[in-house]
Amino acid sequence: MYIETKGKKQDPKRMVRKIAFISTFGGLLFGYDTGVINGALPYMSGANQLDLNPFTQGLVASSLLLGAAFGALFGGRLSDYNGRRKNILYLALLFFIATLGCTFAPNTTLMVVCRFILGIAVGGASVTVPTFLAEMSPAETRGQIVTQNELMIVTGQFLAFTCNAILGNVLGDVGHVWRFMLVIASLPAVVLWFGMLIVPESPRWLVSKGRIGDALRVLKQIREENQANIELKEIKLSVDEESKLDKSSFKDLSIPWVRRILFLGIGIAIVNQINGVNAIMYYGTEILKNTGWGTKAALIGNIANGVISVVAMLVGIWLLGRVRRRPMLIIGLCGTTTSLFLIGFFSFILNGSAALPYIVLSLTVVFLAFMQGAIGPVTWLTLAEIFPLRMRGLGMGFSVFWMWIVNFLISLSFPVLLSTIGLSTTFLVFGVLGLIAIAFVNRYLPETKGKSLEELEYYFRSYGDEELQSKQAR
Repeated sequence: MYIETKGKKQDPKRMVRKIAFISTFGGLLFGYDTGVINGALPYMSGANQLDLNPFTQGLVASSLLLGAAFGALFGGRLSDYNGRRKNILYLALLFFIATLGCTFAPNTTLMVVCRFILGIAVGGASVTVPTFLAEMSPAETRGQIVTQNELMIVTGQFLAFTCNAILGNVLGDVGHVWRFMLVIASLPAVVLWFGMLIVPESPRWLVSKGRIGDALRVLKQIREENQANIELKEIKLSVDEESKLDKSSFKDLSIPWVRRILFLGIGIAIVNQINGVNAIMYYGTEILKNTGWGTKAALIGNIANGVISVVAMLVGIWLLGRVRRRPMLIIGLCGTTTSLFLIGFFSFILNGSAALPYIVLSLTVVFLAFMQGAIGPVTWLTLAEIFPLRMRGLGMGFSVFWMWIVNFLISLSFPVLLSTIGLSTTFLVFGVLGLIAIAFVNRYLPETKGKSLEELEYYFRSYGDEELQSKQAR
């Protein structure tokens, strides 16, 4: 039972904005906890701190991502069982406890364990918050509202880079400055927990549990009166159709249209990661140090990556309401892939040059402009849109699980690759993977703009029926 505010009924649009602002603190935590390691890692690697080598650096950074993979996998099912709102409340508590554990970790082992637990919260938030936003948003503004979570993610990363730069330059001579960097994340966790106490549950989830009256009450808070009744009928119809089928499980993969959606979801999730974006977000300081900058200068340089991420995300949210998803994603991938090849090329021909650090920083800014302005918004929105209600938790969780696994593998191996094959070759490899991503999207991704969640489900079902009929005819 959530704490309902008394008094005059709020404007539905304002209520939706309020819900989005509060719940996306989960995205802010996601961003801060993944971005803070960028600046904290050089300090915690010191001989009088955690004494990390390239492999243990990768282990500390990537342990969060391994935890996030499992958090995403099980977070979706838990949100189906407990409800989206209650799941976010539990995640806020886990964020707070794990953050304190990382802050006071006395050795590498405990740091890795606490980062893994923190990752479970990050992964759970990466699934639950976009799903919650998609189900609370009207179809015509769903794109902008769902991608507010992505905006909060990059805002969290920007805040992490800024706090890192300030603390590193002011307290850089204090060995345990990295502990101050980490503990800041406990504050938004507290805000998220208290904020979710006044947020209602998803009406789609309520209908799926037979709580029709509660669902209508919530819809009347977030929709106009007539629209609330119309949408309730649409949700009930969708749930009634779902109820005729067995509970979602891996047996559903025998159904062609379900298999196609899951294939598409996993593919889009992997596309989001294989260009190495999080190698830049997690190891930006190490990358700039590799080109010739000092630690303190590299921390300041990383703020540019944070600023462009926020600005590009704002542009991306604006574009989602005006352009189609599929071409937006392809253009973004072309931009990031070109940037990767240029970083690899200039790192090779200008190795040792005084201009190289500035060229690499400029190209990473261009890379992030395309990534956060196009690829990020479309990825999360598509994953929140394509799965039907009955398997939304399972499908979203399984797709994001693979996103985090790829992220984990890249983040674990990046410091080792950087120390063995060098900056140039590493980024050329990412460029080749970017070409594969473009080919996948061009071949498999349908357009989803302007369709309700129920219309998208009908589209995929119809496609599956046609595929089955075609096989039977052959």
